Amino acid sequence: MEILEEKKNKNRKYTPILNRIREWPVYQLSKNRKEFVEEVAQRSFERIRELRPTRKQLIDELEATVYREQNRLKRNRWRVDPKDENRFWAAIKHELVELSASQDETSQKPEELAKRIVQRYAGEIAGNFKPNSYRVTRAIVKFWFTRLLNGARVKKFGAFFRNRYTLRDKIHIVGKVKMLRKLAKQGTVVMVPTHFSNLDSILIGWVIHSLGLPAFIYGAGLNLFNIKIFAYFMNSLGAYKVDRRKKNLPYLETLKMYSNLAIQKGAHSLFFPGGTRSRSGMIEKQLKLGLLSTAIEAQRNLYLENAGPEVRKIFIVPVTLNYHFVLEAPDLIEEYLQVKGQDRYFPEQEKYGSFQLIKFLFKFFTKGSSISVSIGAGLDVLGNYVDRDGQSLDANGRVIEPREYFISNGAVTVDKQREDEYTRMLSQKIVHEYHRINRVFASHVAAFVAFEMWQKKHPKLDLFSLLRLPEEELELEYEAFRDTFRRVRKQLYKLKEERKVNHATHLKGEIDLVIKRGLDNVGIFHLKRPLLRNKKGKIVTQDLSTLYYYHNRLVGYDLESLI
Repeated sequence: MEILEEKKNKNRKYTPILNRIREWPVYQLSKNRKEFVEEVAQRSFERIRELRPTRKQLIDELEATVYREQNRLKRNRWRVDPKDENRFWAAIKHELVELSASQDETSQKPEELAKRIVQRYAGEIAGNFKPNSYRVTRAIVKFWFTRLLNGARVKKFGAFFRNRYTLRDKIHIVGKVKMLRKLAKQGTVVMVPTHFSNLDSILIGWVIHSLGLPAFIYGAGLNLFNIKIFAYFMNSLGAYKVDRRKKNLPYLETLKMYSNLAIQKGAHSLFFPGGTRSRSGMIEKQLKLGLLSTAIEAQRNLYLENAGPEVRKIFIVPVTLNYHFVLEAPDLIEEYLQVKGQDRYFPEQEKYGSFQLIKFLFKFFTKGSSISVSIGAGLDVLGNYVDRDGQSLDANGRVIEPREYFISNGAVTVDKQREDEYTRMLSQKIVHEYHRINRVFASHVAAFVAFEMWQKKHPKLDLFSLLRLPEEELELEYEAFRDTFRRVRKQLYKLKEERKVNHATHLKGEIDLVIKRGLDNVGIFHLKRPLLRNKKGKIVTQDLSTLYYYHNRLVGYDLESLI
């Protein structure tokens, strides 16, 4: 049944749910960009005044903001930062000093400065979607992903430009596709994917287009805009900028207000609730609640503005991105281990030379692989499942009305403490769904089994001592590896029957062929292979730290007991 469903999703061409780009909500936001930015700034200012109601509190907040921003410019400046930043923050600081010296308690200067700051932040954050650029970017992304995944052969001149497969053959979209399309017609969708690679934003942009959905707005890390070609892609695909260096209240409130108002206006939205790429390779266990809370606030505001039954509903859709490889995996796991191990971790000192670069490029253009995108069931903003008609269901499958969760004393009210709890509940449900719809590949199982077997062989070593073992001590007999792989696979079958995980169809079949597929694909593009079978037939590694990264994909399913 699963194989038939996969083929149906793969071969089907979805008709757009909105034919004309000019009908897309993201286009309407961009068309009225100036007015929208002003509204975001005004509402952000009002929110800041609620949080800092006294004059002294506001001035203290502005002074703290200036200090942090000037400190950021000294310590961590990026190419994408506006050229006039030093001048802007110096001017704000000068006016705050003058304000402090004047002792004029009637001056409106603190409010004026706060408005200037949030106006600047709103302009920095705002995306700038352009239909023509979107079409060009869509074509480029399609070409680039095809090259990455196609396994083109270079034996003949021109093979680089020929497709043996289409992207639909290599990027498998599985799960609740029909439900997602229907929910996008009925209400506003907020897609919340896992985050492993800088490719994720571009991949999700292609998936959204291939499913016939209008472009989503999405929060992309400002660091991606440091690279001009990435900046072009991000802007064209509907991105707004998220600068994780900025932790001050005015910026965070402006960022949340941008997301809140865009969702209220019907713009389908996407953000990575993990906040940043998973450094460990694990599926996210703790989510950032800031942007997630904006979906709840937006739904509450829609209920406040409309007492009738036809309020536009906001749907949360979890998505897992499933890779055989992550291009940045060696760097990500090194960051994770340095933080976790501190002086117990000694990073790899060897740097890649010209020969290794040539080897990488050869692999890049001659090896093939695939990616899977798993679409989860729709949720309402409280974490309840919804049916195909968008109706919220309780744990017993009965229809419930989410509006009632926002009512106090017979009316919809604003209750920040209550909504903070709803945000926490929603985040827990999303994490649960990530693990449930996670699509396990043979490469994930191979990495998990090998690393766990090496840990069991050296029970007295901690993780960091294990990572320093010489290569000659990192060998596994194939038969023992095979038996353990079989046990783990059997347990994954059972977990799937219990709806606790999913797995790719290629995990079924003759065990040696499945293992070969797993070994061939673990970190397929890395110069040092995390896992392979040597000439003696033994399982070995060239990079145990990167193998640990891929092993971590299956942490959380209690499979360790099977080793």
